[in-house]
Formats: sequence, C-alpha cells, structure tokens
Amino acid sequence: MQNSTIIYIVIAAIAALLLALFQYLYKSKIKSNLKYLLTALRAISLFGILLLLINPKFESFTYFNEKPTLVIAVDNSESISYLKQDQKSREVVKVLKDNAEIANRFNLEAYSFGKSVFTLDSLNFNERQSNLAYALKQFGEIYANQTAPIVVITDGNQTYGSDYSYIAKDVKQPVYPIVLGDSTIHSDLSIKQLNVNRYVYLKNKFPVEVIANYSGNQSVNTELKIWSGNTLVFRKTLQFNASKTSEIIETTLAANSVGVKTYKVELTTLNNEKNTINNTKNFGVEVIDQKTNIALIYDRMHPDLGALKKAIESNEQRSVSILKPKKYLEKINDFQLVILFQPNNNFNTVLREIEDQKINTFIITGETTNWNILNESQDYFRQKITNQFENYQPILNNNYGTFIVENLDFNSFPPLKSEFGSLQITVPYETLLYKSANGITTEDVLLATFEANNTKHAILNGEDIWKWRAQSFLNTNSFNNFDEFINKLVQYLSSNKKRKRINIDYKSFYNGNDNVVISAQYFNKNYEFDDSASLSIVLKNKENESVNEVPLLLNNGNYTVDLSGIEAGLYDFTVKHNSESVAVSGSFQILEYNVEQQFLNADITKLNALANNSEGEVYFSNQILQLVEHLNKDKRYATIQKSTKNIVPLIDWKYLLGLIVLSLFIEWFIRKYNGLI
Repeated sequence: MQNSTIIYIVIAAIAALLLALFQYLYKSKIKSNLKYLLTALRAISLFGILLLLINPKFESFTYFNEKPTLVIAVDNSESISYLKQDQKSREVVKVLKDNAEIANRFNLEAYSFGKSVFTLDSLNFNERQSNLAYALKQFGEIYANQTAPIVVITDGNQTYGSDYSYIAKDVKQPVYPIVLGDSTIHSDLSIKQLNVNRYVYLKNKFPVEVIANYSGNQSVNTELKIWSGNTLVFRKTLQFNASKTSEIIETTLAANSVGVKTYKVELTTLNNEKNTINNTKNFGVEVIDQKTNIALIYDRMHPDLGALKKAIESNEQRSVSILKPKKYLEKINDFQLVILFQPNNNFNTVLREIEDQKINTFIITGETTNWNILNESQDYFRQKITNQFENYQPILNNNYGTFIVENLDFNSFPPLKSEFGSLQITVPYETLLYKSANGITTEDVLLATFEANNTKHAILNGEDIWKWRAQSFLNTNSFNNFDEFINKLVQYLSSNKKRKRINIDYKSFYNGNDNVVISAQYFNKNYEFDDSASLSIVLKNKENESVNEVPLLLNNGNYTVDLSGIEAGLYDFTVKHNSESVAVSGSFQILEYNVEQQFLNADITKLNALANNSEGEVYFSNQILQLVEHLNKDKRYATIQKSTKNIVPLIDWKYLLGLIVLSLFIEWFIRKYNGLI
C-alpha cells in the first residue's frame, strides 16, 4: 500500500471521528451516556464510507514450490525392434519412471514419437517413420517457459524431417540422448538414395541415379543390378574400401509401354553381412503417352505468373509456356488448356479463337483486366463494372463437388485484389471459393468452375495468388498442398471426362513408407454432395486373391480411408455405396520398402552433436543409473520457490459494506427506540 493512501486513511479516520463528535457531543442535547455509543456508531459508518471512496488496495502473497519437468521421449519406430532394442527401451523407461529421487525432483512427462508425437501410453514399435526433429521442436514450444531437460531414448536413426542434430539450438533445453543399438562398425553395403522421376514418357529414356554406400575397413567388390521383373536391365561392378565409401551410379532406362513399371535395385551381398535388407530397393515410374501442354497468356509481368508455372509444373505430366497473345496464336494447336491472365485489349483475337475452337480456359482477373472486352467475348458470365477494387479473403465451399478439394487453411491466406461488384455466371456452375470482406462471407464468386458447350472453364476473380503459395509454405514448410490444389483444378480443366456421382482421389503407386490414403466424394441424383452416405472400399490383393472391405469415414468434407501399413503388392479396389448401385473402381501398387529396416547401427555422431549443441550429454542404455545421478545432482534443475501476488481493492470486500449497513441500522434503531427521531 502506498504512503499517500495511508495518509488518506488517517485523514479519513480523523474526519469521521470529528464529524461524529460534532453531531453527538458538541451540538447534541442527549445527556445520557448513550451519546458515546451513538458517536462510535456514526464514526464507524462515516469512516467506512470514506474508506470506500479512497478504495485502498491490499496485496497478498501465495508461495509455492515449482519442480522442473523431466521430458521422456521414446522412439517408437520399427527400427528399434529391428535392432532388437525394444525390451531395453522399455527397461530404460521403467527405471526413469520408478526412480523415487527422480519423481521427487521432477514432474515427469512421457511421450512416444514416430512421424508425430503422442502421449506415452504403451510402446509397440510399429511406427513406419521417425522424425526426432519434429518431436524436439514440439517440446521446445511446449516447455519454452519452463526448466525441462529432455531425455530422448532412441537409436538416432531419423527417416523423415530436417536434421535433428542442429534443432537443439532452438529448443533451449538440455537434451540427454540414451543410445539404443550397437555402435560397433560392421562391414555393410547399402543403397543410400535412389533418385528417379515419378512420371516418364512413352518411347523415351529416363534417368536413374543410385547412391551406393559402404561402411567398413576392408576392400570389397560388389555388383549393382537393376531388374525389371525377371529381366536384368543394368549391371555394374563396384569397388569400395576404407577411403572410398560411396559411389554415384547413373544410367538411363527405356520406357516402352504405358502404365506403372516397377524395378528393383540390388547390391550383391558381402560374406557375413549382417543387414542385407538395405542392399535392395524398389522403385516405380508411371509411363504416360504424352505431356499436357498449357499456355499461360499474359500482357504484363506479375509474380502470379511464376507461382502458377511452378505450381503446375510440380506435376511432371504438365508443361507451362508463358506467352504473349501474339505468340500464343502462332502455336495455338500445341496446347490442351489456356490460362488467360488479366485479359485486356490485346486479347481480342485470342478470345475469339478460344470461342471458335471450343478450348477449355482458366481466367484470372485483376486490376488491369478489361471487363468490357471480357464480358462481350462470351455469354457465360458478366462482371458488374465499378472500376473500384477491394481485398477479399477466400472462404472454401465445403459442398463443392466437381473434384475433391482439401482445405488449405484458406482463412490464413492473404486476400486477393478483385473488382468491387458481383460476378454473375449465367450457366450452371459451382463456387469453389466465396469472397469474404471484413469477416463477412458473401455469396459472390472468388473462384468457380462451370461447363458449357462441351467445354470446361474456371474463373479466379482476383490477383496476387502468389501470396497464397507463399503462405502455404509458411503454414506447412512445403509448397505441396498449394501446388496440389492448383493441379487438381488444372487436371479437371484439361480432362474431358464426364461427371460421376462418386469421385475418387488416389495415386497409381505408393512407396512402402508412404501414407496410403484414398479419398472419395459422393453425390445424390441431383449431384448434390451427400454427407450422410454409407461408403466402403473393397480391396483385392491381386497376388494372393485376398479381399477386404473397409468403411470410408467422413473427414473434412470428404470420405477417406487410410490403408497405410498394408503389405506390398498390386491391388484392385472398388469404392461403392452400400445401399445404391453406384460404384467406381481403380488400381494401385505398393512397392516393398521399409526405411526403418535400413539401419545397422545407432547414429552416435548425430546424437553426440545433439547433446553438445544443447548442453546435454550422451548416455548408453547400460548407463541409465549414471544419468539418474547426474539429473539429481545438476544444480540447473533445482526446485524453485515462486510467489503469486494478489491485489484486492477494498471495494470488493463485502464485510466492510455489511459493517457500514449494520452500524447505521443500530444507530437508527437506538435513536428510534429512545424517541430521538
């Protein structure tokens, strides 16, 4: 309480007493001792009222002890069981959890991690990928304002994500890796990396790059072979020794027929080699007969042009040519789809040719679009011309049904600049994105698709889509989601397939550790999305003829099923409605590969770097008691006494108000009883 407040309280007490004395002793005609009681009651009432006006604030302190948190993170990936360290991992966790000194000194928080992070319930070591960097980043964010050393129980072999040995610099917590696995170096051959394009073109040759590694001290000879089925298509003799531990092998293979083609790369095994699984690796390519050529026509430079080209060409089946209107007219027959970027006066001839030849289009408008020309060149839509522009946020239409769209967190995307005024589409259409202004969703079109006169069209009524691609990267550390969104739109526009009541989204082949997720949309007879349908997928393994039926679950506006973990092989599938005769079929192949079985040893080097960069220390699984002793003695992890200060204003104290009311009532009652009022 401040000194000035104390002075005010003293003055209030004196003033209350003087006023009471003045009323009952100086001016009062009461002769009995009753006047002293009334003086006291009046002084209490006045003092209480003056206190409420001053409203002093009282501070109270609550003290408590805060123990540091000990984070236990356990690698739950398949490599732990493959290296026969699963039981040792469980023993280490049990020692840490059951130690009385650790429990007394720390608050324990236990997690398991693979590709993601989970609260530790049980350990089954069946995660098909491990991402220690992601786990450390999550712990760094959760425990940023605490003292929370991290014990990581792992073999250090990461199969997904960024390099974890440097991530500790951003975690701000000491990390103590407990090493699972053998640190002894054995002679071992492995295929470290295989680089090949997913799509190739018929009658072309495609490049294959193989990086072969060797660990050991002896000079060894081996042979690298590439098989297509039972046919040997490439072979090369390799030599390694202590100084030459890797070699890059490059070759080209011929694509002679359309479809998915699978290959196997193998290194001839060494005598007494412990891990032979990492000597082979399968890969696949999809042979297509032609590339989709897309013309992106512009008359002024804009960042959107580069963003669209990058996004579309992320799919190797497509090629984008950025052309001026005159150049496009010279090559008009070379393209299957035309993107018109902000058409103006120079697009007159292009617009007429597109209308005459019935070419599919994707129109993108903006500040320099000449809407008079665009309105007059076709009969499909009309924009109200105001020559005023507004920034509009995108809002996804969850009922959009022309093709399957994932929500890219459009709410976080920057707004696009668009003509103020409504866009009226005069043919049947579907809105993919609505406009939102100042948090209010309108019915105005930002992005829509429609079909007319046996052609397909899309219109994006706004510029600066390059900002969306950048924001997508900020959200996910990857351009993939945005690029896939644009490519689905391009695939729809460049295809002549008719609309179906069930749309499906899947890949023609998956690598062994990929997530195998199949998505579907179902529409009723009026082609309205039905979110109450009962869909299932019938999956048939073509090699062993086994058949499984799995239901599809509604998730984010799509029906999905996650088939990750099924065995490698060729599969046919049918997605069907369980009460109507509506179905669609497809096929895919899963290539045999388990990245978690590619390791022979623990990665001591990276775990040491992780510990050093975080001011922690590396321990082996048989040194767990030494780690416990270190954690209990380290002064950085002492229990801290903290206090909480509560400031309570007197006006919140109800007892004072009660005292004022009570004193006034007693004073009134005494005076009334004695006939003084």
